[in-house]
Amino acid sequence: MAKKVLLLVSAFALFLHTSCDSKKEGKEEKTHFLVTTPVKKDTVVTKDYVCQIHASNHIELRAQERGYLQKIFVDEGQFVRKGQLLFQIMPNLYQAEVQKAQAEADFVKIEYQNTKKLADKNVVSPNELAMAKAKLDKANAELALMRVHLQFTEIRAPFDGIVDKFHVRLGSLLDEGDLLTNLSDNSKMWVYYNVPESEYLDYKSKASNSKTKVNLIMANNETFGYTGIVETIEADFNNETGNIAFRATFPNPKGLLRHGETGNVQTTISLKNALLIPQKATFEVLEKKYVYVIDKNNEVKSRAITIAAELPHIFAISSGLSEGDKILLEGLRLVKENEKIEYKMEDATHVLSHLELYAE
Repeated sequence: MAKKVLLLVSAFALFLHTSCDSKKEGKEEKTHFLVTTPVKKDTVVTKDYVCQIHASNHIELRAQERGYLQKIFVDEGQFVRKGQLLFQIMPNLYQAEVQKAQAEADFVKIEYQNTKKLADKNVVSPNELAMAKAKLDKANAELALMRVHLQFTEIRAPFDGIVDKFHVRLGSLLDEGDLLTNLSDNSKMWVYYNVPESEYLDYKSKASNSKTKVNLIMANNETFGYTGIVETIEADFNNETGNIAFRATFPNPKGLLRHGETGNVQTTISLKNALLIPQKATFEVLEKKYVYVIDKNNEVKSRAITIAAELPHIFAISSGLSEGDKILLEGLRLVKENEKIEYKMEDATHVLSHLELYAE
């Protein structure tokens, strides 16, 4: 009797388990997928471009005369003022040349004065006086030239700026043209970045009289505290890359930026009536983007789309979808082409608001 009861209990338990499994399978077969629609609205796209940062005035300081470097009056990295003495080349030879030229000029001047007195008394001809005057002019010119050579033994700052590393040391024998150091005026910085041809054409077609403002993201991912202005575009495209260089000017009153730094120029582009969808509603096949569209028969159809711009978690679509299309939001890997599904509509605005979209 006990065995019969046990068999009945086991059979009942097996029936319940089988019934539960059947119900679960039934529920799985009736899965409701989340579906939404594209949203058309105005928004702003932020784009980053790798950039090179240059001082607006960055020059080489070179020796203009041959000689030994006698004195260095500044240090590497020091800020100097326009006209400040930086280097001194041993001037002895050039001082002697000036003294010699001065003596020659004084001698010729005396000759000219004597000849003029004689000419005033008609003792010598006007031509002889003119010859004496020419000799005096020549002597004065040679004296001025020697003074210039002497002046070139002093290397002074042509503008306010920061001294770079030294390429010579005290006592070095310099030849004319040897590089001493570089000088950078960092009061404002020129930031260069490359723009593709298509974006250049869009920029020029939408250009207005007002200057385009851009931001600078520094190497530490911090935003530079001052806004830059796009002031110029280079003349030619790079045939290898298809890019053209833009130049933005940034004020640098605190001297934070230095010549040779790198970063990213950040620009914002306004999109009017952009068609927006969540990125997670897309999938990729052979480098092309697709979405699943639900047709009027509730069947899943894959459709290729073209991305106009990328925002955080969002794609702006230029072709492939219209505002009323129903697109699969979740479960993209659980469906197949032409499969009929049951779905639940999710409000598109609600969906985008939970994807950190920054729209106008």
